[in-house]
Amino acid sequence: MKFSIGDKIILKQTGEEGHVTGYISNDMFEVEVLGVTFPVYKDDIDHPYLKWFTEGKKKKTVSSIPDVLPVEKQKFRKPKLAKGIYLSFMPEYKLDVFEDEVSFIKIYLLNELPQAVYFQYSVSDKNQRTVFKHEGKLHGFGHIYLHALPFEEMNEQPRFNWEVTDAEDAGYGEAADTLRIRPQKLFEHISTCLRNSEPTFSYLLVDEFKPKTKAEKKDDDFFPSAAKPISAKPAKGDWRASLPRFEIDLHIENLVPTTKGMSNADMLLTQIAALNEHLRIVINNKQERTIIIHGLGKGVLRDEVHKVLRQIPEVSKFSNEWQGQYGFGATEVLFKY
Repeated sequence: MKFSIGDKIILKQTGEEGHVTGYISNDMFEVEVLGVTFPVYKDDIDHPYLKWFTEGKKKKTVSSIPDVLPVEKQKFRKPKLAKGIYLSFMPEYKLDVFEDEVSFIKIYLLNELPQAVYFQYSVSDKNQRTVFKHEGKLHGFGHIYLHALPFEEMNEQPRFNWEVTDAEDAGYGEAADTLRIRPQKLFEHISTCLRNSEPTFSYLLVDEFKPKTKAEKKDDDFFPSAAKPISAKPAKGDWRASLPRFEIDLHIENLVPTTKGMSNADMLLTQIAALNEHLRIVINNKQERTIIIHGLGKGVLRDEVHKVLRQIPEVSKFSNEWQGQYGFGATEVLFKY
């Protein structure tokens, strides 16, 4: 059988295909198979055409898109909570041989509204003593962990006091109330969670904010137009101003009613003073983390914020990384005590 350089060949022993690359002698050729070149005897190779004809050469085919795509079966998905602000309770169980026993309950504040809100939250026991309080701003569709209560204290019907305000429109009034859960109702909630394999049960606090009444709007007229608050925030000197907050926004328009007559240096001093006061409150309340919003700009305020943080021994670490809500315009701070 004759072979010439460039002829297609097939190895008889393995069935691998290649081609002739060189002529060594009458009985030996140089072939290339799968990128490897080596010598073979003439009796060990053959032309592949007979195999192609009898078996059909395997060709790669491009899969075509079917005219009708198969319909994917819809998986059951539990619907999200309806829009509104919720207080959510998550039972934590301890291992028990005979039954699930609740050790404590974690409490979250859920904002299922598109706009940010300011909130004040506190818990008081049966003797009207405050056992926990927290205040801050919660962005749209944001959730925040507040604290945990031992299950024994939940059976004593603590009072969950709350107040929320639209942070983006001062034309709406505040919503406030007190929630109490009776032991029988608490038992029903926990039983339902276990039966339906649900992690939490929730109470709707408010589904929408009501516009301010005429009397409330009249009170706003006390303020000159330039000094009217952009959004509903705790007034300076209010008891809520001393509560720990999850975040602080150092943009100057959030700190002073007007910047008229203020130099850049004056504004920076005001921002750093607000930062120091915020950190003092956070550390006094043993808060684990906080967010400092400084914006982007030229990075002057950010650098000053980081300089202050490096000087505080309670600061464990801080980072200015991308966050969905703030971009690179905020620094997250973790504390150690």
